[in-house]
Amino acid sequence: MDKILVETIYFGLVISFLSYWIAVQIRKKLPFPIFNPLLISAIICIVILVVFDINFDTYNKGAQFITMLLTPATVCLAVPLYKQVRILLQHLTAIIISLLSGCIAGLTSIFIMSLLMKVDPVIYHSLLPKSITTAIAIGVSDKIGGNSTITVGVVIVTGILGAIIAKSICKAFKISHPVAIGLALGNSAHAIGTAKALEFGEIEGAMSSLSIVIAGLLTVIFAPLVATLL
Repeated sequence: MDKILVETIYFGLVISFLSYWIAVQIRKKLPFPIFNPLLISAIICIVILVVFDINFDTYNKGAQFITMLLTPATVCLAVPLYKQVRILLQHLTAIIISLLSGCIAGLTSIFIMSLLMKVDPVIYHSLLPKSITTAIAIGVSDKIGGNSTITVGVVIVTGILGAIIAKSICKAFKISHPVAIGLALGNSAHAIGTAKALEFGEIEGAMSSLSIVIAGLLTVIFAPLVATLL
C-alpha cells in the first residue's frame, strides 16, 4: 500500500482534509472543549498512519503544502485587526504592557521549569518559543540552538491546550473584556488561540491577531538573551 501511495502527492492532502472534516463533525455532535478539531484531526491522522503502516515522509509529500500556507494565513489575520484599529489605539498602553508582560512571563516560566528539572539545553532552547506561531517559532528555535521538530510539537500542544481551557479560565477569573480575552489567547496560544478568539467575537480575534505579531517579535528579541541563562 505504501508503494502505491508514494506515487501520488495528494494522499497527504486528502488524509489531512478528511481527518479535519471528521473532527469538525465530531465537535458539532460533542461541543466540549476537549474535542478541539485540530487535536482530533491530528489523532485521526496518527491512527491512520500507524494502522496502515504508512511512512511519515510519504504522508508529508502532500501534507507539506498545507504547511506552506501557514505564513500567508497568519498574515491574513491582519484583516480583522485593521477593522478594529480604533479600539487598538484606544487601549494602546494596556495592550503594550499586556503583550510585554505575557512574553516575559512565558520565557521566564520555561527558564525556571527547565532549571528545576535540569533539562538538556537543546530541550530548553526548543521550548522557549512555545507560545508564538509556528512560522516564527521554527526560526527562533534554529537560531538559539533548539530542535525545530520538538518546537513544532510543543507549539501545537500549547495552542491546543490554550484553546481547550480558554473559556474555563475566562469564566473562573471573570475575564469578560474582549480586548483582554483576545490578548491573552494570542499571547499564549498563538494562531490556534486566535481561531478560538474569533469564536468569542471579532474584537477578540483582532486583538489576538495583534498578539501573534507582537509576541513573535518580542520573542525574537528576548529568546536569544534568555537562552544564554541555562
